[in-house]
Amino acid sequence: MLAGVLPQFLLYGDLECTEPLGGGHINTTFRSQWDQAGAKVRYTHQRINEKVFVRPDQVMENIVRVTRHIAEKLLREGTPGRSRRVLTVVPSRDGKPWVRDAEGGWWRTYLFIEGTHTPELVSSIEEARFLGESAALFQRQLADLDGARLHETIPDFHNMESRYRRFHEAVSRDAAGRLKDVRDEIAFMEKNEDRGGSLIRALKDGSIPERICHNDTKISNILVDNKDSRACCVIDLDTVMPGTSLFDLGDLIRTVSARTAEDEQDLDKVAFDPAYFEALLDGYLSQASQFLIPKETELLCEAGRNITQIMGLRFLTDYLEGDHYYFTARSGHNLDRCRNQIALIRSMDARRAAAAEIAEELVNRHC
Repeated sequence: MLAGVLPQFLLYGDLECTEPLGGGHINTTFRSQWDQAGAKVRYTHQRINEKVFVRPDQVMENIVRVTRHIAEKLLREGTPGRSRRVLTVVPSRDGKPWVRDAEGGWWRTYLFIEGTHTPELVSSIEEARFLGESAALFQRQLADLDGARLHETIPDFHNMESRYRRFHEAVSRDAAGRLKDVRDEIAFMEKNEDRGGSLIRALKDGSIPERICHNDTKISNILVDNKDSRACCVIDLDTVMPGTSLFDLGDLIRTVSARTAEDEQDLDKVAFDPAYFEALLDGYLSQASQFLIPKETELLCEAGRNITQIMGLRFLTDYLEGDHYYFTARSGHNLDRCRNQIALIRSMDARRAAAAEIAEELVNRHC
């Protein structure tokens, strides 16, 4: 299929090789290498998952607007290495930011950013700090994006109320016959339903402002430089759309402070680490203090618990529905993920007082 897709993009030189790239849950990704007059140049190619993103054209419209805005801002600021600081969309030969394959699938191409990697786990306190800084910088760079409201590429993506409606439907249908195996997990989610709606209620009633955010800021969506271990840019921009800044912060708290993979089966290893939380929040507030309002800072601690809960709920719902959404590598994989998230929430709750004290001190320092 790549053989029919690549010639439609505005690429030059001689194609040398292609290979699968990454282990993402959603899109199919490849990398190609080209000889351009003796220079080796690589590109990233992705087939967009239309079951998840039903309007790929709107996804790409968002991405083009966002990446151009950031690139223009970096140019005005004289930032060196700009093509490593934001994704570069390679257009098709007819000028569109996508290509359609013979089966009607949607493809996109980016410049491959060399000398970088995506971490699965944070390896140091300092790394936690600059990951927080990177997420907040991304939000700040888009705070002045003019024009029409961005498309909601996945409507109600972090709407806990909507996610609970689907969860209750999955429980009532029990389409995969798995209800008997998850009674404890269902009880936990039902008990925490009201608290889980705190962020979406605050967004709906205007207590916190709608902002442009990434909506999926797990650490594997931030490219890190191989040489100096500094963040280069934020990737996987499919879900960049309106939301609250706390969604992005919450997902980083979930993935940075846990110190284990989200599918770790030994739940004794799953624990909230206050030291990593402090470093992450310190980095985040170093940039976000320029635009956050007091109500947002009041909810900083709740953000991590909230996104952890919504992820646990989504894993459990997918398990009940028969594992249709997330890629699974083994039987019960989604259930392992759900139990992992529940264990993390319980650890967060046990350390709530310490986290609140940390957040108060950092808010006073930065804001």
